[in-house]
Amino acid sequence: MTVGLVYDPIYLKHDTGAHVENYQRLLATIEVLEQSQLLDRLTTLPPRAASIDEVSLAHSDHHITRVQSFSSRGGGWLDGDTVASPDSYEVALCAAGGVLCGVDAVMRGEVNHAFALVRPPGHHATPDEAMGFCLFNNIAIAAKYALENHNLERVLIADFDVHHGNGTEVIFYNDPRVLYFSTHQYPHYPGTGAISDDGSGEGKGTTVNVPLPAYCGDSEYHRSYREILVPVARRFQPQLILVSAGYDLHWADQLSMMELTVDGFGSIVSIIKELADELCQGKLLLSLEGGYHLKALPLSIRATIEVLLGSPLSTDPLGKPPGDFIPVNINSVLEQVAARHGLR
Repeated sequence: MTVGLVYDPIYLKHDTGAHVENYQRLLATIEVLEQSQLLDRLTTLPPRAASIDEVSLAHSDHHITRVQSFSSRGGGWLDGDTVASPDSYEVALCAAGGVLCGVDAVMRGEVNHAFALVRPPGHHATPDEAMGFCLFNNIAIAAKYALENHNLERVLIADFDVHHGNGTEVIFYNDPRVLYFSTHQYPHYPGTGAISDDGSGEGKGTTVNVPLPAYCGDSEYHRSYREILVPVARRFQPQLILVSAGYDLHWADQLSMMELTVDGFGSIVSIIKELADELCQGKLLLSLEGGYHLKALPLSIRATIEVLLGSPLSTDPLGKPPGDFIPVNINSVLEQVAARHGLR
């Protein structure tokens, strides 16, 4: 099993200072992959800068120009959450372009699967706005690129970040070629992702939101992916699966109130990998979104890589959340989603 890793030190140059989305996330991850002797088992996929035409697949000229000019003037706060530095525009182009390199490698059969260890993240970025730590929507650009450049008709995007990918949803809300599936804490930032938000026009039914209450853990997420993602993916028959891989639903991450463990991420990725193997010859790419705990994030990415390689999961030193775990009843949510999308 060949797994590609998109990474380059250029991603460290998006300087956010003391912001939780900072370069230490990637350094800590690379260190854990090296210590686990996984890095040598991965095929390095050097990134390139996405072209303006490629970024324009998902964003307006106004938005691209704003990010460029803001960075060139020295950066600062684009909004209350999102920071840019003098190098952020170029780094964001390389983040998007790195994901495109991963798509090319997967589609050409150079690797079976790929993981894009990139930043800044992307799934909150809308066609016209940077928000939620995101400048350009890497995964949306990749999906549009795959459709246009690899002659695909159907792409599945699965998003397990704790926050709903509002930008990705908006970009594909009317597009029947892209099935967007999201599990997310609800209510939570950015406040979108209701069950009733299921697409419009020709894209009606191709947005699948699973809004989960706080304190969901491994079993609740396993059920959500088995009971909802698996049947909708089989019905959709994607030719490529892309994943917005956000690790901020780990119990130690302070940006959420979820209870997932490292092994829980392994379970989610295993289900998605099984679908890729079954439906699209294993064509699967994951791109980093959130995840801010500097111990939980690297360990969770390690588990992801181990699943992609077909290796057993390493021991998780963080283990389960402290205290007594009380299962969360998500029956009503899953029943409503299933009914909305004709699964029952």
